Amino acid sequence: MNFEGKKILVTGATGGIGGAIVKKFLSLNASVLGTGTNLEKLNLLKNEFPSLLTEQFDISKHEKIEEFIEKVFSSLGGLDILVNNAGITKDNLSLRMSQTEWQQVIDINLTSTFLLCNFFLKKMIKNKYGKIVNITSVVGHTGNLGQSNYTASKAGIVAMSKSLAIEYAKTVSYTHLRAHETSLHLVCRL
Repeated sequence: MNFEGKKILVTGATGGIGGAIVKKFLSLNASVLGTGTNLEKLNLLKNEFPSLLTEQFDISKHEKIEEFIEKVFSSLGGLDILVNNAGITKDNLSLRMSQTEWQQVIDINLTSTFLLCNFFLKKMIKNKYGKIVNITSVVGHTGNLGQSNYTASKAGIVAMSKSLAIEYAKTVSYTHLRAHETSLHLVCRL
């Protein structure tokens, strides 16, 4: 498999799964831009992979996402693949979970993913090409103790990805919208 010439955005690049995704795409000769909120971790990633472009960006800043997508297109000279990997957890039993804990996870994991897809889809339609990979979790199907917010966000990503694929499969020639259930072990074995 060769991704030479492909331009890829990976959100949440500084985490374990995000770092493994970045490493794999770089090994396949792709041009990759990785994002995260922690500048120190981004710099460590950049030192490990000198060809990696990095951008500190907080996907919870919803009003900045469209501008960010434009910036990515400028930095990479286009964009072929969006990997929505960034996410957070705020675990607590449901009866103890605050509305803030619920909302932060939904806003970052689900709403940010929707907005990134939405703004990238506009580019995909214009270019008649693009792929979106939404990273989710098996707990989006099974549920998990103390993670009602997280599991709801991941289940939402699965359903949203299926809906977007139905909506745009005929409009964009080579659109692939998928929700990938993953673990660090599976990503590293790619």
